[in-house]
This record gives sequence, C-alpha cells and structure tokens, in this order.
Amino acid sequence: MITVEEFMTSELCTMSQTDSINDARKIMTERHIRHIPVTDDENRLIGLVTQRDILAATVPDPEGRENKTSDTGGANARLSDIMIKNVSVIDKMDSLRTAAMYMHSNKYGCLPVVSDGRLAGIITDSDFIAIAINLIEQADLNEEELGSEDAML
Repeated sequence: MITVEEFMTSELCTMSQTDSINDARKIMTERHIRHIPVTDDENRLIGLVTQRDILAATVPDPEGRENKTSDTGGANARLSDIMIKNVSVIDKMDSLRTAAMYMHSNKYGCLPVVSDGRLAGIITDSDFIAIAINLIEQADLNEEELGSEDAML
C-alpha cells in the first residue's frame, strides 16, 4: 500500500489564529501556496485558511486603497474570523488511494495530514496532479519499450 506520508508535503507554513488575513495573503503570494493550516502552540490543527477564504473575505476598495473585509474588520482581521474550523484530516499512514477518493468525493483541494494528533503535513490536488503526470510518463515509457520490442521481432 502506498501511504499518504510518501507524497505529502511535510515542510509546512503554518499560522496562528491570531495572525492577520493580510499576513496570510502575503505568505500565500510569496510561497505560491493556496492552503495554510492554522495550528496551536503544540502543533495541533485548529483550522485551515484557503486562498478562496482570503478572496471571499476581502473586497477591493473602489478608490484603490488597502483592501478591506466586509464583516471581519478589514484585512488586518484575524484568521480565526475566516478559517475553516471543522477541518477534515487524514492520517499519514492512510492509503494514498483513500486520500484521493476522499478529496475527489468531497471536492477538497487539500487534506491536512496528522500523526498522533499533531499536524504532520498536507496533501493537495497539486500533489495528485504531479503523481498523475509521473504515472503517465511511466506508461508512455513502457509503451515505447513495447513498441521497440515489437519492431525487433
């Protein structure tokens, strides 16, 4: 069985629920990521902020000034105001197939990965695209090898 641990991203950028929406947006832009787990001081997952959450919470000022949020008190509002609190997770020892099926059936862009109640990583739809590309390349190589063997006969 191929486990989630083999393909998850384990070097994570996490934030605190008291960090600002503006800080999260900046980190997402700088690191080219779309999901940030929100953890407590003991690395337990307490929420998740997605790029979509950030976009939904902020609206551009018509006069081009700093972004503001409608209900959350501005771009400096806290992540606790917008984060997803009841986050679905997967254990690092669960099968990759289980993670893929769960993400697909629930239309999730990511699943935080836990081990012993602590955040261990994250697996995203981008990870599965990379896996698919690798499998397609391997299938193409196998097809080429079979073609060259047939040519020899």
